[in-house]
Amino acid sequence: MRPKARDAEFEDFVRRRRSHLLGTAVVLTAGDHHLAEDLVQGVLVRLYLAWGRATRRGGIDAYARRALVNAFIDHRRRPSVARETVTADLPDRPARLTTAAFAEEAVDAELLGALRALPERMRAAVVLRHVTDLSVEDVADALGCSPGTVKSQTARGLAKLRELLPQAAPIPAAPYEGDQS
Repeated sequence: MRPKARDAEFEDFVRRRRSHLLGTAVVLTAGDHHLAEDLVQGVLVRLYLAWGRATRRGGIDAYARRALVNAFIDHRRRPSVARETVTADLPDRPARLTTAAFAEEAVDAELLGALRALPERMRAAVVLRHVTDLSVEDVADALGCSPGTVKSQTARGLAKLRELLPQAAPIPAAPYEGDQS
């Protein structure tokens, strides 16, 4: 593929899908907009470098989604993250970033707090399955695990969210009970 054609295809993809990736990253990071921006930027760089492979396989969205989940999970493994300390009060508050995916629909701060309590892979399974509405198979592909693992991680994650958010609107029972997907 010619470099100009490749660049045009990549630019078109970024224009169409960046806000969706950013919205997913915001929920994956439990509302950390700055980290979400960083993760999406890194994913777009990786995607650009692997554009030929991703387009040959025909799964650009799947590649980007998997790269985003991997970047999110790997973020905690970075030594710089382990040295950071969390404080209750910040010296100043940054302006809330809005994206096309989340501009019209605010994500509940209480829910984001409860999502923070879940381990990263469990949170990723719940978010990809119930926020981005992916099938069990697509989530399994994004996480690099079996569909059974997705189902168990999602069920455990929803159970933990029910414990943490008892007064909130009921979280539906796992949608795959009796469902083969």
